Amino acid sequence: MRRAVVIIQARVGSTRLPGKVLRDIGGKPMLVRVVERARAIPGISEVVVATSTSAGDGAIVAMARTCGVAAFAGSETDVLDRFYRAACETGADVIGRVTADCPLLDPELSGRVVRRCLEGDVDFVTNCQPPTYPDGLDTEAVSFEALRRAWSEATLPSDREHVTPYLLKRPEAFRTARIAAACDLSALRWTVDDERDLAFVTEVYRRLNPGSGDVFGMEAVLALLAGEPALSEINRGTSRDEGYTLSLQKDGEVP
Repeated sequence: MRRAVVIIQARVGSTRLPGKVLRDIGGKPMLVRVVERARAIPGISEVVVATSTSAGDGAIVAMARTCGVAAFAGSETDVLDRFYRAACETGADVIGRVTADCPLLDPELSGRVVRRCLEGDVDFVTNCQPPTYPDGLDTEAVSFEALRRAWSEATLPSDREHVTPYLLKRPEAFRTARIAAACDLSALRWTVDDERDLAFVTEVYRRLNPGSGDVFGMEAVLALLAGEPALSEINRGTSRDEGYTLSLQKDGEVP
């Protein structure tokens, strides 16, 4: 039987919101919220937190272990190398990729992405390229062999820092499948990059998970926003994938 694991990328360092993955959301650190959601993804065997060897990221290793999941510490800047080496330790056939700044991650949606990759006829599956789901539900899954190839072949700093662009840019080399929403929800912002994002997510948790250990999904959040549309105004206006755009500018890939 093919084995799937989920690797959560997490670092303390953040330009706009330092230490964001350790910030409190409804009584628990954000990283703990994401670990809970990753564990609820159907069909996976293990959750691993991949962080860096920077001194500040020792707190992430300790928190992961407190949550009962494995932690791997690798390169701070070569995230592809960090992700690949973490995957090597799991013995996985398929690796799901999520990030620790997505505390509203939907386990069922992430499970669809992982299951599609487990079918074996594709190398890479994404639900965010192009984006149709709310920003913050991003999930990708890659076969170990495709990940190994990307790790060995990618040279651009932007490809090394963001893990999967090398695969996306080479459809002739990597068979790619995309999971899309029935209608375009990409304008909704559910990730956490700044204080406004944190305030939005905190309000969502306050309403949907007051003291409960249940993991609510995308539909529950959409229903909440339909009843309280003013919540979406809390963090409206931030561009999606700003970090990757900056990396491309450094590489001279975009003006």
